Parts: sequence; structure tokens; C-alpha cells
Amino acid sequence: MSAHFRGRTPAAPSRTALVEFSLAVGGFGIGAGEFAIMGLLPNVAGGVGVSTPTAGHVISAYALGVVVGAPIITVLFARLPRRTLLLALMAVFALGNFASASAPGYASLMALRFMTGLPHGAYFGVAALVAAEMAGPGKRAQAVGRVMLGLTVATLIGAPLATSIGQGLGWRTAFALVGAIGALTVALVALFVPHDPADVEASPMRELGAFRRPQVWLALGVGAIGSGGLFAIFSYITPTLTEVAGVPLHLVPFALCAFGAGMIAGNIVGGWLADRALMPTIGGGLIWNGAMMGLFYFTSGHAVLAVINVFLIGTAFVLVPGVQTRLMDVAGDAQTLAAALNHSAFNIANALGAYVGGLAISAGYGWRSTSLVGVGFALAGFAIFCVSLALDAARRSATRRPRLRMPSEQES
Repeated sequence: MSAHFRGRTPAAPSRTALVEFSLAVGGFGIGAGEFAIMGLLPNVAGGVGVSTPTAGHVISAYALGVVVGAPIITVLFARLPRRTLLLALMAVFALGNFASASAPGYASLMALRFMTGLPHGAYFGVAALVAAEMAGPGKRAQAVGRVMLGLTVATLIGAPLATSIGQGLGWRTAFALVGAIGALTVALVALFVPHDPADVEASPMRELGAFRRPQVWLALGVGAIGSGGLFAIFSYITPTLTEVAGVPLHLVPFALCAFGAGMIAGNIVGGWLADRALMPTIGGGLIWNGAMMGLFYFTSGHAVLAVINVFLIGTAFVLVPGVQTRLMDVAGDAQTLAAALNHSAFNIANALGAYVGGLAISAGYGWRSTSLVGVGFALAGFAIFCVSLALDAARRSATRRPRLRMPSEQES
């Protein structure tokens, strides 16, 4: 365990399981709310009187809230007990979704989605720290993975369910459902997450110290760049499957379920491996991701092989528990900010991947070109990872190097 955790004795397995379940429910709600709207854009557009592309800006407003909220919230509320902060973050998330369900127009919906995104990164960061601390040494990455399991299960079950409800009962009902999951999480956290004392030594300046650590920036770079390929492919997966692989449109949701199943598998395996060999898991995960994305260039012309490959691309989530744990190890005293920034990095990966993938398609390289974009992102992430390894090696070498003594010291 990092020396910068608060030293709490690992909790009993039953208590730890209840805490992890409570935190994972919050992740499930966040994932359902973030991804369900992608399938409801035409409904939202009609409801607030704008075009579907314009309604897509609502997704961007949420993502911007995630990127902005993670550092600001963790810095400003550094001294709050983690349990209190979790309750407040999930309460804001629940209220934001309830308010989104009754937004009178496009402008108000944009503002509310931005507000709802603010707690996203901070929640996952604090939840990861709580779970890792309760799990104890040698089990931190798996605990982080179990908390993140809520998010990955949301891609398989939560988002499709919310989308179906929204299409049947109206998009406002979908937001209200996500708000109810947020409210349930508040109750679960209040019941099962133990009280913890405020860190009296915490301060905004201490948290901002994370930005002075090169290894924090490198770990965030691995997450933001190394994961970009996942979103370069996933953002355009529907037209790739229908126009290149020949998958009928009504079967695309099943292919997307394969992607969600891959994310779940990657999350579980990634946490297990990272607890046994953290840095090899991150480096190996980047190589694996690049290989699976490159393979998609060749399999995307065959329906069955393409869907199998979509599952394998989803396993790119193997990186997430390891990168989150790496941030805990290199953040020093700035644990909360570094952990929360991982999710800002993940949303940057989302934006970068979709943008660069779109550039490749617009340049005339075709739908399958997003797989080559994915390979490029994985290679760039691996290059950043290698720089991090080199810095670690240089630091170890410097600490082992014997100090040269002056002649006066030798004589004495």
C-alpha cells in the first residue's frame, strides 16, 4: 500500500464488499447517465427543439463538466472527510439528473448537463481511494476494478436499459431513472461507507502539488493518449459495422453488448494483473490494445469476426485499474486530486479519439481507418509509458549511487 494512505487497517471482507458494492452502484448510475443519452439524441433534439447534431453538444457539455470538475472539486474540498465528499458528489449528480428531466429548453439542459458532469471524476477518484484503502496491500487494483465494474456493467446493461426506457416513456424518464440510482447510492454510502476523520493536513496547495510531479503527468498521459484509440473506434462503430462488416442495423445493439462485455472482462483481468505486476500490466495492456485495434482493420470486413474483435477492443479497459493505482503510487500527498484526474484524462481520451478518428474518415480513408488511428494512440501511449519507466530507472540509479566523500571526511 502507498505510504500516503491514512494507515487504516484493512476492513473485514464482508464490510469491504458492501462498501465496494455501494460505490459501484454510483459508478453504474454515472455510466448509465453518460452513455444512455447517445442513443436518445433524436428524442432529446425533438424535446428541446433543436437538430440532432446540435443536441450532441449536450454530450460535450457533460464531458466538459467532468474535465473541469475533477480538479476543482478535489482541490477546494481537500479537507472534507472522504465519506462526506462522496455523499455530496452523488447528491449533486442525482439532483442534476432530476433537474435535467424537467429542463424547459436547450440552454437550460446544456447548463444542467455541465453541472451533472462536475462530480463524475471526483466521485470515481475518491471512491477508488476509499476502496483501495479498505482492501489493503496487494489488493488495491482489484478493489479499484470492482468499483469501476459499475461503470463497465452500465455499458452492457444500464445504458441500453435507460435508452430503451427513454425511447418508450420519453427521454426525461431516462434522466429521472438515473437520478433515482444516484439517490440510491447516497443511501448506500450513508449506510455502509465508514466514517473517516478529516485530514487536517490537507490543503489546496498540497493537492496542487500533484502537478509538480512528472510521473503524475506521465501516468495521466498514458491514460489520455493510450486510451484514445478505444474511442476512435467506438465513436464510429455503428457505421463501420453496418457499412463495412455488413451487420444489419437491428443487430448492432448486440455488437455493442460485446463491447460492453469486453470492458467488463478487461476491467476484472486488469485489476487482477495489476496487483501482481503493476507496470508490466500497463505496458502489456498498451501493446495488447494496439494489436487488437490493428486486427480490426482486417476483421471489420467480416460480420462475425468483426463482432468478436469488438469484444477484444472493449478489453482495452484493462488499463484503467492499473493507471488508477499507478497514480496513487506516484501522487505523494496529493492522492485525491491525482485519482480524480484519471477520469478527466479518460474523457480527454474520449474527445481526442473521436476527433482524430473523424479526421481520418473525413480525409477519405474510410471507416476502417479508425483502427489504424487506434494503433497510433496505443503506440503513443506506450512511448509515454517508456519515458515513465526511464525516469523510474534513473531515480533508482541515483539513490543507489554512493556519495563521494571529501578528502577531509576520508581523513577523519
